Amino acid sequence: MSTHALVVEVNKRPKLFSSAMAHLLKSGGTGAIDAEEAAIMAQGLPWIDTMITADPPVHSRYKRIAMKAFTPLRVEAMADYIRETTHRLIDGFAAKGSVEFKSCFADQLPSIIIADMLGVPRSDIPRFQQWLRSVVSRIAGGASREARIAAARDEIALQRYLLAAIEERRAVPRDDVISDLVHATLADEGDPRPLENVELLGILHQIFTAGQETTAQALSYGVYQLLRHPDQLQAARADASLYMGHVEETLRHLTPVSAMWRIVRQDTELGGVRLYQGDIILLRYTSANRDEMRFPDPDAFDLARANARDHLAFGAGIHSCLGMALARKEMQLAFPILFERLDGLRLSAGDSFSFLPSLLLRGVACLNLEFDPK
Repeated sequence: MSTHALVVEVNKRPKLFSSAMAHLLKSGGTGAIDAEEAAIMAQGLPWIDTMITADPPVHSRYKRIAMKAFTPLRVEAMADYIRETTHRLIDGFAAKGSVEFKSCFADQLPSIIIADMLGVPRSDIPRFQQWLRSVVSRIAGGASREARIAAARDEIALQRYLLAAIEERRAVPRDDVISDLVHATLADEGDPRPLENVELLGILHQIFTAGQETTAQALSYGVYQLLRHPDQLQAARADASLYMGHVEETLRHLTPVSAMWRIVRQDTELGGVRLYQGDIILLRYTSANRDEMRFPDPDAFDLARANARDHLAFGAGIHSCLGMALARKEMQLAFPILFERLDGLRLSAGDSFSFLPSLLLRGVACLNLEFDPK
């Protein structure tokens, strides 16, 4: 499904178009997992359907709890830390005059922020970041067999780390998201009950992927596009409110989560095409966000686009992205600081720009920048 209207329609009908596609996500879209990779994953707890791969009412019960991690109050409380982290990361390369922006900034900022929300000690952040990259790579698809096996080992290491943190929070609660989840109660079919470890892992898995990948890719792409449109960059520097539009247009133009599957639950027709029970359909969010019926001149990058916020970069309906408020806040704060602090910021001469090879995720492979050192 590639038009804006059809993608929205499918997202509004979760009973007909199911999200029970964990077998596709955990295999990177192939539906099958290598025997060695499967043996490694069997050492941990299984992937159960909580949110992204669950349908109502199961989805609703879990998401209601997980949303508490991203309340407007909690996100706003992170603003000073986001600014501080942005400046600290820039301090790490400001005197060099050049930087590979994707790895040195865009990947760093969201992972540091989500680690702080989860209560991960700063000394553990480097290995936490490696685990996050591995989790995302298994979902994204396109990785070699060897890379998937290595990523599976990292995912088991992450599980063990989180299980230890869960037990610590059960004994001594802290002011962090893991504690909130551990001491939350699930309004199940019976009496309210605390979440089991396998449920906690499922929710945490989605929280840190929701808080990481969209932001990391959009930060890189947003910088890239403004540097390619100096007139729009000049306008944003003169009027900081334009950075709000810049965030939304970046999300529309890039669409970090470019596609997602749905499974047809009963025979139906959509967009003039007959669909049958069991059919697997692919929602092409990238195409929907370039639909000329919704966005005039859709391939143009325009900070002043009036309806840019109509994009589907965060999904739609009950499966809209858990971390979208945090992602927006990080970008809204980071972009102005970057362009204010890095004088003469420009794309490296002769550098090529390419996207990562992935069916589901549309991201920047690397972004080499130059600027006036200071």
